[in-house]
Amino acid sequence: MRSTVRLRILIICGVLVAAAIGGWQLLPSDEVRTDPISVGTTDEVTSLDPAGAYDAGSWAIYSNIYQSLLTFKPGFTTPVPDAARDCRFVGTKLTTYECTLRDDLTFSNGHKITGEDVRYSFERMLAIKADVGPAPLFPTLKRVQAAGQKVTFQLSGRDATFPLKLATGAGSIVDHTAYPAKGLREGNAVDGSGPYVLKAYEPGVSARLEPNPRYKGAVTKTGRTIVVKYFKESEELANAWKAKQVDVTHRQMPPAFLNALGDESKDGTRVTEAASAEIRNLNFNTRPGSVMSKLAVRQAVAALIDRPAIVTGPYQGTVEPLYSLIPQGFVGHSTAFYDVYPEPSAAKAKQLLRKAGVDTPVEFTLGHRKDATYAAEAAEIKKQLEETGLFKVTVKSADWQNFQKEYAAGKFDAYPIGWFPDFADSDNFTAPLVGTGNALHNGYSSKKVDSLVAATQQYSDRGRAAADFKSIQDEVAQDVPLVPLWQKKDYVLSTEAVAGSQYLSDGTGIWRLWELSWI
Repeated sequence: MRSTVRLRILIICGVLVAAAIGGWQLLPSDEVRTDPISVGTTDEVTSLDPAGAYDAGSWAIYSNIYQSLLTFKPGFTTPVPDAARDCRFVGTKLTTYECTLRDDLTFSNGHKITGEDVRYSFERMLAIKADVGPAPLFPTLKRVQAAGQKVTFQLSGRDATFPLKLATGAGSIVDHTAYPAKGLREGNAVDGSGPYVLKAYEPGVSARLEPNPRYKGAVTKTGRTIVVKYFKESEELANAWKAKQVDVTHRQMPPAFLNALGDESKDGTRVTEAASAEIRNLNFNTRPGSVMSKLAVRQAVAALIDRPAIVTGPYQGTVEPLYSLIPQGFVGHSTAFYDVYPEPSAAKAKQLLRKAGVDTPVEFTLGHRKDATYAAEAAEIKKQLEETGLFKVTVKSADWQNFQKEYAAGKFDAYPIGWFPDFADSDNFTAPLVGTGNALHNGYSSKKVDSLVAATQQYSDRGRAAADFKSIQDEVAQDVPLVPLWQKKDYVLSTEAVAGSQYLSDGTGIWRLWELSWI
């Protein structure tokens, strides 16, 4: 045992299954403490407006201050009603989805929530189409109609995954009178209907969340007041933990810190370790003007990447090598990149470049989010490529906000990005990552891949999509719009004074802050 407490949440056959709590069950006492519980994280909020962000930090907050029609219960992959009273596909074509909204919901500003708010939220998000927004998650959404409390979604094709997408941060419902139709809402005010109300917010520093007395939905327990503290880098988060400035930490502690946790920790630290579906890919800018628009250059990089060296070096064994677009534990997982590039090979890379008539060394810019671990990762990739004499790599870094803007604008030729699934389905590792108009803004488009993605979405029985998912990965291993690097575990640390930290995250994008309480 690495610490006094460890809970493992296993992902088996594409289903996140919450493991039994085993020998420890933390029960709150008389709840005499009323001070806020502080939670530290390096996942920053890009925008408080759900039309403007598609990242882990923003969606973590959205799951607490906004409601979606559907949500996920801990450990389950089938969504259940939250703001909706019920939802269903109409007929058997999987192209019309209908929800009836609860009639007792209000936003935190007191306005009643109607079907018009739902319609407005989706149409607004798709119309704004923010550079780093969630619009890429809904390529099949054609039209939204509202009549009273009934909302009908018309899809352009069969999409069995549509209910899963509704249950994410992209499905957050906003007040149509408070959020502008043609642009993101400015300032730090939020009018949502989630379990919490945002009482105070300082961008990049902290957010104070207090229980929402108006909330009605799937969450049945009242949470404690929470103060989320944001840190620019993982080392800053680790220092805050050591200084007892936070009671809980989640994403991301430095690998060295995690490895240094003693087998028999005596400081009261509780560690929840989950077999997560978080992955990280090296993405390529395939748009004209970038050297990575050349297939042979991308393939040559893929032929040189040494994943075990990245795993044991910068990440010190806290991640595992990944050789596929879809991680282990999900339907259709394969080893497509290992099949094509089984071992790092300078000879193969040289042959690919020579055959395509590409002059060497190939010069390109590698961008990464500013953080000591990510800097070490970039340095390792640069070393692996440059020691062959085939590449010359210029490394650039930026804070999270600017990093997103810069890769979306094509400022880097290559850029590693972590991907945390929005829902437990292989579709979330295909359409948003390699579909046309994907969330990575890499310019990649393949009619064959798009056709295969659409084929996977037609099956309600997700196991029937396995062959198509494997075909997608085979195509990606040949086209190389990205190179999978690793899959990692998820860690939550808490002091012994906090109960419920084992329920904070189950490997999905929902951050269940309402589960935290004082013992």
